[in-house]
Amino acid sequence: MLHFEETTGTFYLENDEITYAFTVENGLPEHLWFGARIPRDDLRYTRWISGTSCDAQLPGKTSENHIAAELPTYGRGDFREPMLGVRDENGNALLALTYKGYRVIPEPRLAGLPSTFGGETLEVTFEDAEKGLRAVLLYTLFADTAALTRSMRLENIGGHTLTLERAFSFAFDLPAGDYEALTLTGSWAAECAPERAPLRHGILTVNSKRVTSSATQNPFLAVMTAGADEAHGDVYGVNLVYSSSYRLLAETAQHGRVRVAGGINDFGFTWELRPGDTFQTPEAVIAYSGEGLGHLSRIFHDTYRAHLIPARFATMHRPVVINNWEATYFHFDRDKLFAIIDAAAGTGIDTFVLDDGWFGKRDDDHSGLGDWFVNTKKLVGGLDPIIEHAHEKGMKFGLWFEPEMVNPDSDLYRAHPDWAIHAPGYPVTEARNQLVLDLTRDEVRDYIVKSVNDILDTHAIDYVKWDCNRYVTEMYSSSLPAERQGEFAHRYALGLYDLFERIVAAHPGIFFEGCSSGGARFDPAILAYFPQIWTSDDTDAAMRTRIQWGTSFCYPLSAMSCHASVCPNHTTRRVTPWATRARIAHLGATGYELDTSVMSAEDLAAVPGQVADYHAMEDLVLSGDFYRLADPYGDRQFAVALVAKDGSRAHVTVMQLLRVFNCPPLRLTVPALTPDALYRVESSMGETLTLSGKTLSEVGLIAPVHRMADFESLTYTVTRL
Repeated sequence: MLHFEETTGTFYLENDEITYAFTVENGLPEHLWFGARIPRDDLRYTRWISGTSCDAQLPGKTSENHIAAELPTYGRGDFREPMLGVRDENGNALLALTYKGYRVIPEPRLAGLPSTFGGETLEVTFEDAEKGLRAVLLYTLFADTAALTRSMRLENIGGHTLTLERAFSFAFDLPAGDYEALTLTGSWAAECAPERAPLRHGILTVNSKRVTSSATQNPFLAVMTAGADEAHGDVYGVNLVYSSSYRLLAETAQHGRVRVAGGINDFGFTWELRPGDTFQTPEAVIAYSGEGLGHLSRIFHDTYRAHLIPARFATMHRPVVINNWEATYFHFDRDKLFAIIDAAAGTGIDTFVLDDGWFGKRDDDHSGLGDWFVNTKKLVGGLDPIIEHAHEKGMKFGLWFEPEMVNPDSDLYRAHPDWAIHAPGYPVTEARNQLVLDLTRDEVRDYIVKSVNDILDTHAIDYVKWDCNRYVTEMYSSSLPAERQGEFAHRYALGLYDLFERIVAAHPGIFFEGCSSGGARFDPAILAYFPQIWTSDDTDAAMRTRIQWGTSFCYPLSAMSCHASVCPNHTTRRVTPWATRARIAHLGATGYELDTSVMSAEDLAAVPGQVADYHAMEDLVLSGDFYRLADPYGDRQFAVALVAKDGSRAHVTVMQLLRVFNCPPLRLTVPALTPDALYRVESSMGETLTLSGKTLSEVGLIAPVHRMADFESLTYTVTRL
């Protein structure tokens, strides 16, 4: 998989699908190829040797502004975006890194950071003797997916303190061409909207300055040949395994090359690297598809299920949850919770999750955060009677926490107001009536770990929902000296991961779900600890088709927590059919977000069948291949297919959005089936067909959307005979 050709100085990272190749010339690493698997030919002929342009250095030499650099720096002829910026005690920011050697090792655990597992890692070392800096590029390749990861480790091997001003995780150059970019943008309740734009000369960037990965721009960037679609075109995707402020960019330079780079956001970032210190950048997952965006998505899905999500949870049955948030908000007592549990019992719903409002003085969002002790005035007898009642009814019990936050009206804040993030002399900014605790401080993290673990250790809790309902402002820590305040955003991330390590690792049997006002922290780093993430606070089925569609570009369905909820929907006020709400929720880890005790008898009676339908397709959600068929953004319908890896089964979901009079039926091809096998096709509308895999993939199914009302849905179950 990892091969070094001594005669040409070329590294080949290769598996059955891809080759990633670079060489070392004049002590510098130069990118040669990233794409489909090729033989180990000498690719140095592709290097751009400069002639007599103003960028030329010496006759026959390569200008650094033409180098397809693996580790670009600024100040010695390369005027494009650098991967690394380091200033010494004299203020000198020049770097002259030269190659020192390489080694192949089992994949390392990155210091303080989540990372993938199950690959083989190449470490390539470069040093700048004048600065006393060592830079180690880390490449991890997997045998079973067309993806690799990149990161960088920096070491101060000199006698003077260095200041990092940029420390990206990766950079690579693509040949000149006509490219487009795909990003995932959005907002609260409208996350992960795909947005395409042509790359022009200059820099396209996606970033967050919020000390979280954010709903506004997900840490994902795809660069693709112009016109690439779901099944055609070369696509290069990058997803950052990081939960704080980040930056990803694509720069089209003067001669048409495109540099793709990114990592920790360098806006306001500095890091003091003292003699002997080491700094590790986050991992970036980089994937290539020669078969369009759909294949790229499936590469990311496979990579995360096999090499990122905790192995014990990756393909296990997901809890079918009833969550009380939209049922009660803060207004509940023990009897009300008993009634919800009683109504859900026997329906196939197997886990009751008690959401916000069970702790401290928490009757609304103005108080109580930080006081992680049970409100026995609201819940007479505490949590145990509710837990026992759920267990008696055959259900597991889950609990909501928001450990990173504090209300000014709380015992914790009154005792330790300095623990909230604030800048001396300036008023604090409240959002949702709450402040953010300073996770860069040891004593703050120790308090959170003890408070949460005390609850988890003294109650029979099976499931935890970890929430985070605001971004960080006043980015300042009293624990850091003035010259190190630029380290705050990254130190917050390190503090967050420390919490996860100490709480999640201490409770390996508890199933954790991430949340951040929905999808405001839906990133690969969270999946390294939590098998699934609440995809959006918007549970409207019509909006969820868009949100789940966009999220699927790099995250597997098994990572998306998706619930059917009441109508009119609490966010959009839209009314959609009960069957449609369930079917869209089945395209992820399914559950319910409503008051079962007041449901109509008809709707409640439908739940066992809905849960049974989900269980019948759950293996496809957890480990199948996902195909996007009809785009809810550009088409009048939404349609997707889940196909078993062996081609034995498939499940197709179709939803009519807004019906147009005299619209034609929707033709849907079902890919990746066995061509010469026969399949039984059963429609939820009652139609049954027997068709070959070849016919299904070429001719397809004819969905009768011309006869379907607004928001009506149907499914097809496809089974090999």
